[in-house]
Amino acid sequence: MQTDIQPEQILSNQLMDIVRDLIAMLPQILIAIIVLSLTYLIAMGVRSLAKRLLRRSRLRKSLKNLFELLFSIAIWLVGIMIAAIIAFPDLTPTKILAGLGIGSVAIGFAFKDIFENFLAGIIILLRKEMRIDDFIECEGLEGKVENILVRETHLRQTDGQLVIVPNSMLFKNPLRIRTDIDQRRTTIICGIAYSEDVAHGRDVITQAVNSCSSVITDEQPVQIFAQEFADSAINFEVTWWTGSLPVDIRRSRDEVITAVKQALDEAGIEIPFPYRTLTFNEPLQLQKEQD
Repeated sequence: MQTDIQPEQILSNQLMDIVRDLIAMLPQILIAIIVLSLTYLIAMGVRSLAKRLLRRSRLRKSLKNLFELLFSIAIWLVGIMIAAIIAFPDLTPTKILAGLGIGSVAIGFAFKDIFENFLAGIIILLRKEMRIDDFIECEGLEGKVENILVRETHLRQTDGQLVIVPNSMLFKNPLRIRTDIDQRRTTIICGIAYSEDVAHGRDVITQAVNSCSSVITDEQPVQIFAQEFADSAINFEVTWWTGSLPVDIRRSRDEVITAVKQALDEAGIEIPFPYRTLTFNEPLQLQKEQD
């Protein structure tokens, strides 16, 4: 004799089976949780130990943080793998590694830009050329390097704005490090009238530039060359060395231009301005204004 089994009874039996399975797995789940807790403590301990060991090295701060992060990630990967094998006995290290391999390919395609910036960040951190507080310029962006992270670099522009730049951009494009050395050359153009003596004008400009406190003359001499016959003046290219910071460049330009203008005025040498000649096809009739 057959009895009809109600759907509610089937659902109840299935739920009871799930509950029994969960109860049977509780010891394994608890052990897995304990393993994860131990993994957390071990990761914190390893990171603290790595911080103390790396503190004595001459590595930059961002690179030290990267090594601490990598050590912590390695500990967590091992701990999670052990906890997964304990919680699910059917899993084996081979199956987990195979799953990670397939998953990494999919994740790599999905997060290509993120991994590209990550690898570029590691290479940038390993470089010695770009450091914190350097002034750099790349693809029209210029500023002071405030922080170098694994995926991005923080630039503080001279107007105070913060620009977050992907590391792949700094890695794939030409990068100018303006403060790689303490001194930087700067140039201005100065013109004197055609009626003036060129050699005398060069001497006056040279003395004026050398008298400026922001001009470095110990190692690099001031260079002044007659550059071209311009429309209304003979132009000199005036080149000197000063500090490499942007504010050093602006301050030195201001001082040099002020000193050169004053010296030329005192020497009676004309600094010309453009003259314009107007030609008319027909004679002009001039009328005197009546009072």
